[in-house]
Amino acid sequence: MTERRRNSLVLLVVLGLIAASIAVIATKPTKLGLDLQGGVSLVYQAKGTKQQPTVTPKALDRAVDIIRQRVNALGVAEAAVSRSGNNQIEADLPAVRDAQRAADQVGSTAQLYFYDWEKNLLDADCQTNPDQVNGGTQPVAGFFKAVQRASKCKPSEARTNASQQRFYGFNAANQPVNNRLPETDAAELWRDQPGGKKPAGFKQVEVPAGVLIVRAERPTGKGGKPGPRPDAWWLLRDSPALSGTDIKNPEQNFDQQGGGGPIVTMEFTSKGKREFQTVTRAIAQRGSDNSLGAGSAADQSQHFAIVLDNELVSTPFINFDENPDGIDGETGAQISGGFTVRSAQDLAKFLEIGALPIDLELISRSQVSATLGQQALDQGLVAGIAGFAIVALFLVAFYRVLGLIAVGGLAIYGLYFYAIIKLIPVVLTLPGIAGLILGLGVAADANIVIFERVKEETRRGRSTGVAIVEGFKRGISTIVDANVVTLLVAFILFILATAQVRGFALTLGLGTIVSLFTAVLATQAILLTLRNTRALQSRSALGATAERVRWHFDFMGASRWFFSMSGVILLIGALAIAGKGLKLGIDFESGTKITASLSKPASVERVRGTVEGLGFNNVTVRAVDDPDLGKNVVQISTGSLEPPEVGRVENALRTTYGVAQDPSSTSIGPTFGKSIADSALVAIVASLLVISIYIALRFQWKFAVPVLIALMHDILITGGVYALVGREVTASTVAALLTILGFSLYDTIIVFDRIRENMPRMPNAAFSQVVNRSMAEVLTRSLATSFSTLLPVLALLLFGGETLKDFAFALFVGIASGTYSSVFIAAPVLVHWKEREPVYRRRRERILAEVGHVPAFAVATAGAPVDVAPKPGRQASKTADPSQGVGEAEFEELVANLGIESERADGGARAGGTGVAGQRP
Repeated sequence: MTERRRNSLVLLVVLGLIAASIAVIATKPTKLGLDLQGGVSLVYQAKGTKQQPTVTPKALDRAVDIIRQRVNALGVAEAAVSRSGNNQIEADLPAVRDAQRAADQVGSTAQLYFYDWEKNLLDADCQTNPDQVNGGTQPVAGFFKAVQRASKCKPSEARTNASQQRFYGFNAANQPVNNRLPETDAAELWRDQPGGKKPAGFKQVEVPAGVLIVRAERPTGKGGKPGPRPDAWWLLRDSPALSGTDIKNPEQNFDQQGGGGPIVTMEFTSKGKREFQTVTRAIAQRGSDNSLGAGSAADQSQHFAIVLDNELVSTPFINFDENPDGIDGETGAQISGGFTVRSAQDLAKFLEIGALPIDLELISRSQVSATLGQQALDQGLVAGIAGFAIVALFLVAFYRVLGLIAVGGLAIYGLYFYAIIKLIPVVLTLPGIAGLILGLGVAADANIVIFERVKEETRRGRSTGVAIVEGFKRGISTIVDANVVTLLVAFILFILATAQVRGFALTLGLGTIVSLFTAVLATQAILLTLRNTRALQSRSALGATAERVRWHFDFMGASRWFFSMSGVILLIGALAIAGKGLKLGIDFESGTKITASLSKPASVERVRGTVEGLGFNNVTVRAVDDPDLGKNVVQISTGSLEPPEVGRVENALRTTYGVAQDPSSTSIGPTFGKSIADSALVAIVASLLVISIYIALRFQWKFAVPVLIALMHDILITGGVYALVGREVTASTVAALLTILGFSLYDTIIVFDRIRENMPRMPNAAFSQVVNRSMAEVLTRSLATSFSTLLPVLALLLFGGETLKDFAFALFVGIASGTYSSVFIAAPVLVHWKEREPVYRRRRERILAEVGHVPAFAVATAGAPVDVAPKPGRQASKTADPSQGVGEAEFEELVANLGIESERADGGARAGGTGVAGQRP
């Protein structure tokens, strides 16, 4: 196939994909994430039960299926339920406004048990007293007191989830440190606390096997609606008569005999019918025996208790006058007490779907209001448009006609990218928009690498057509190396990071793949098609006029100054980290942030008092100036408020001040915070390891060491700057750090690729001379690629929302540091390493012996570019390269015109020369 036909075919494919992309964009909806449309995100930690002591992948998959069915039963459209992290399940519920209901219903294990109440109820001495109603005791006020009392009981045979001893942890204020959930391993109580340390005043209480602590039933409030759950607890011997597996066909109905309130009715299986009849008969007979001479049946009837997830739903009594032989299971049963229509419907649906095979602990809860979501979307779109505009202006100003073609390529890139997002479909989040904007920088970088090569070939006197072909040929390996590294980092982020960061990683990876297509195929086809037109014949049109800046600096000779400057910067950063420390966000430290727009004006002090009055300490409240959210906007932050308790604060705000719109909140429990910190550390280490392996395979293993040093240099500088300015480190910051690794390596690869190219072309030069020449040749290109990347990051910093600004700040600092380190740290370290090799040590000794010093630059021998001072009327640069028609004799003539001596390409001496000439590259 001829080149012309090939280019035409590529252009036809590009045009066809443009048409298909437009059709997809016009017909497919865009799936927005919770942070752009509002909704609730819940993350649960899976824990074992008696029936399933170990959390297996099968149990997790079953739990995901059950939660997905529950979410569908709740009527949530386009919900996403998936496994994430270490034994974690994440549920994203778009457009859900009642976060508390979602948290209560989605993660409820729905473990339903029926008890002979008085027979199993334990009194203050841990004894049962079935001869008295309620065992002759009252519930214990306060969870801590209830656990203390339970710890004094003797173990007994258990039939449900209390088959082994369990441990509870409390802080100095006697508040539970683990959301009232017990652990089977005592160390797990405090291991997930901030820093993995026991809280001050930590108390550990052991409850023996077979003893349950059950929360008292919810009272009926105003208007017949259920009131709040009381802080009152019963101790129960764990010996149920029936379980949820013994029922079928649960439905929400209304109590026709008890005032018409909502109830849940159910039928029993064959086994359930027999067991139900047996236990209710025993309760009725015991009530009848106890009532002899003691009053009416209503006063002496004993109870049949219904317990759902260790919370008492109701304790209906069995009237022995009406049911002396118990209740026939053929007629089924009903659960009543404290239901609304919605809660009764939810319970009926969940009992029908089935119980979760594992226990779930809510470890993270986030809610974004629709207003904040729309605001974030608008800010992200503005940042994207601004990023595209300033990159386009830079490319046109710097590369003229080539820049216009690149802008067209970027437009095609954006079109393809958006169509892919809609087609897959990818849920577009705020970090995803950041990845899309950074993709502009990746796509622009690929064009810049090629354009700089084209300009180099044009300045050497090649025709436009040959320069374009050679530019693509020589630039493609650099582009592939740099983009493969970016893809590897994106892949590691996607596998190891949290959901929000995963959205960024996905869009960054997709953007890198699309940019490879547009830069390597589409842009190349357009350039080759236009290469013989008048538009590309002028060198000025290509931006390839005589270089205004030629780098003559002795980069390697000044390396000690670069190392010293970096040392000072790193020392300042280290002192800042040691003195001020890094300000870790709630992603790592755990805690809660609630942003609420209040209907009534309230001072910061008054709101703080309201929250502290609920029993939470270390509360920080600040006013937020955001007209889009309202006039009286406050942000509440505290480390003592865990995910399940967020609803208490929100309800207090609604009751006391009124809320203009649904609050937005982020609540991270210690378990989730620890998992984020662990995954961040693993992601960074994995990225460094993968990058090192790739560099060692593509270059030499010694090239990997300077790369690692430069990358660590960039991470430390970014951390030092964060400590100095006091910015908060979040999960998004970790994503930015990993992205910095990729972009820093991008610049380093540009430098190392040219060093690798020049090494065989300068077979007699000292390694410092090889690197100096390589630096002089690629420094402009390196600066241009970094600048094109910084431009969209600057757009994020100026126009993005609060989350994007934090993310962009880390990127801005890191990319600037990465540009510096790739030129002034990685290359000098490589020189100091390589010059210890015998071959380069001998070269250096020979040059010192013949010249007396090692000049900064050397003239390359056969197969390398040789600078020739132009004669009048000549455009003057020739290449001593036999493959390009310049033989050894012509090369010798060129060297003679320069007034210097040369060496053979095979290393043999010619005329006793050194291959060294002055200071000019």
